[in-house]
Amino acid sequence: MTTATLTILDLAVALLCVVAWFAAGVTMALRRAGPALALLVAALLVTLARAVSVAVLAGRGWWFVQEKVLLGLPMLVVAALAAAVVAGPRLRARAAQPAGIDVAGVVALLTAAYAALASFVLTFLIGYPLTLGTALITVAAVPAGALLTVRALPRPDQAGERESGPERAGVSRRRFLGVAGGVVVVGAAGTGAGLSVRPGATVTHGGGHGPASRAAVPVTELRGAAAPGPGGVRRAHVLTARKATVRLESGRDIDAWTFDGTVPGPRITATQGDLIEVRLVNHDIDEGVTLHWHGYDVPCGEDGAPGVTQDVVAPGGEFVYRFRADQAGTYWYHTHQTSHLAVRRGLYGVLVVHPRGEQDPGHLDLTLPVHTFDGTVTISGGAEHLAPAGTPVRLRLINTDSEPHRFALAGTSFRVAAVDGRDLDRPGEISRHALRLPAGGRYDLVFAMPSTSVALAVDDHAATVRLRPGAGAPDSEASAPDTTGWPELDLLAYGTPAPPPLRADAADRHFTLVLDRGLAMVDGAPAFAQTVNGRGHPSIPDQLVAEGDLVRFTVVNRSLETHPWHLHGHPVLVLSRDGKPASGSPLWVDTFDVRPGEVWEVAFRASNPGVWMNHCHNLPHAHQGMMLRLRYDGVTTPFGGSHSAGPSHAH
Repeated sequence: MTTATLTILDLAVALLCVVAWFAAGVTMALRRAGPALALLVAALLVTLARAVSVAVLAGRGWWFVQEKVLLGLPMLVVAALAAAVVAGPRLRARAAQPAGIDVAGVVALLTAAYAALASFVLTFLIGYPLTLGTALITVAAVPAGALLTVRALPRPDQAGERESGPERAGVSRRRFLGVAGGVVVVGAAGTGAGLSVRPGATVTHGGGHGPASRAAVPVTELRGAAAPGPGGVRRAHVLTARKATVRLESGRDIDAWTFDGTVPGPRITATQGDLIEVRLVNHDIDEGVTLHWHGYDVPCGEDGAPGVTQDVVAPGGEFVYRFRADQAGTYWYHTHQTSHLAVRRGLYGVLVVHPRGEQDPGHLDLTLPVHTFDGTVTISGGAEHLAPAGTPVRLRLINTDSEPHRFALAGTSFRVAAVDGRDLDRPGEISRHALRLPAGGRYDLVFAMPSTSVALAVDDHAATVRLRPGAGAPDSEASAPDTTGWPELDLLAYGTPAPPPLRADAADRHFTLVLDRGLAMVDGAPAFAQTVNGRGHPSIPDQLVAEGDLVRFTVVNRSLETHPWHLHGHPVLVLSRDGKPASGSPLWVDTFDVRPGEVWEVAFRASNPGVWMNHCHNLPHAHQGMMLRLRYDGVTTPFGGSHSAGPSHAH
């Protein structure tokens, strides 16, 4: 059973626990002793089941149960035992001789219900980590509920009449107000502590040394080369961001935000060693734009993170990016300003860098960015292509969306030659396997064109690309294959293993990122946020590293959503998933899908100084708080230091 399944099961048992205790308390209040006694027994059994589910879930990691073990479950168990001791004997006695409402018994049962509800809410709304503020709020809520119950329940007096007013249920108004005031104070203190915002300068060192005394280097000095490498040329582009009506390849017209009036924007290509120079001009995008070179390890000053590496380019403004094309492979670019909105509306394009050396003109090399417009999945690059049998084919798949896509290539065997622009070590031929491509990720598929047609299907034929060996070639069964039952290729076990040094070396710094959903401050306002270690952007502490450090990340997903994790400026080596070491080709990626309940271990060498964004590439998740910074010791930013989440009207 997966960790995600266990998490859902535990939440279901927790909710059932709430229902059972409330049912027992309400039934006793209705003076139905027999059914109430049966419900008490059922509630105790469900509470025992909750303890078992938490114990099983604890075997998957402390991150998944911390608040349950330290507070939620003990609070529930104590309240449940008290309810059994107080209400049990009274219910057995009243089953034989029904009488009026037993206030003590009802309050005991409902207090257990409040504890069960507080335990459920604690997990669902707060999660990891458990803080003093959270504990104060939770603990204060249970007696507050019990006190209100005491005040609400009538108590027969000696004459059989019900009292009313401040002396109801034997609690004086002074005592009620005193206890209620104390609960309010504790709750307010807890709320303030639970939703506190740490100063923006707060950092975590990951077990390494703190900041060294050295002269500060601003990101504005970390710019790209001014000239191409040996044998390279200068490749200059001007990209103008503008609103336009665009006709998709399907024939549909959409109102888009574009680079140069097209979606995707102009394709940028280069050969290793060339100098890429792009002048970005903002014509009429009111929210502003930047250019982020996704997966390309540019110098930090070229990274396009507004508020961190540059000011946003406002309408009428411009910014020049310049960097040497040292990495061959498949990449893409997109704006990083209000990216959750702007990328979806069309501000993206592709970047392909070829290895130095003459390209074989007989090859078919297709770059296929996948994008969703208003719920419709599209593939740019043409729905049909001709390739004579035997032609070497490379399909460069790019996921420009915020959700993963499932690809299936039918009609031929193939190899996954590269992932996120980086070649795999001796990948084997496969067929009838589906490929799950994370948000922002890229796969390069290579094969020799067979004598029959080949079809690439996305999301079970939401979009399809066909290749034919000739104009008159039969379509064959590959044009509409049933790929729903194909297994998913596990890249962690694909290709030929090799012992990279990062796998065995001790880390200089180790950071744990626990991804969840909960109440937190995002951009200065409370929200039900996408959180990292219980906090939302920009109050998540910076991760401090020093140049040359070997850095390890443990990325834990407590939530029920997939989080494609993306670190700017560095590829990371995948070490393990859920404790199982990667056994295939060394897998270097810039985006990796952390599915619900998964725990990933990755590592990288800190070799590109700067202040780098580190965030979920489901861009709405980043906008909702799941974004922080990795900062090199001695590097500063003059731009305020906080990546803009965008103007409120763009939400």
